[in-house]
Amino acid sequence: MSLTEKIIKTEIMRKASNYGASSFHGQTIVTTPNQLMELAKNLDSEFNDSNDGTDKTNFDFDFETEDGIYFTVYDWKEGRILPLDRHVEFHIGARTGLEANEALQELYNALQDL
Repeated sequence: MSLTEKIIKTEIMRKASNYGASSFHGQTIVTTPNQLMELAKNLDSEFNDSNDGTDKTNFDFDFETEDGIYFTVYDWKEGRILPLDRHVEFHIGARTGLEANEALQELYNALQDL
């Protein structure tokens, strides 16, 4: 079963449709840019790839949880071009810490299925 089939079947995460403000509340996940891009592409979710090391972020991803919680995933002030297959610490942004915790858990589960 492919990741797309698992996501559709279990509705773990989905493409963001409920956009809003998000802030960092201390939650992070260590993964590779390639894994996040693969997940975003499987969900047909938007993301920004400006991996040149000149901005505060190289990658920004928009996702939504099963319960409709909008959240963002982004690297923060790496100041370098990120190797696509190396693990990097990404921040989770959401409206509240509780929402960020739920988002982190769903993101972790979705990435385990890649």
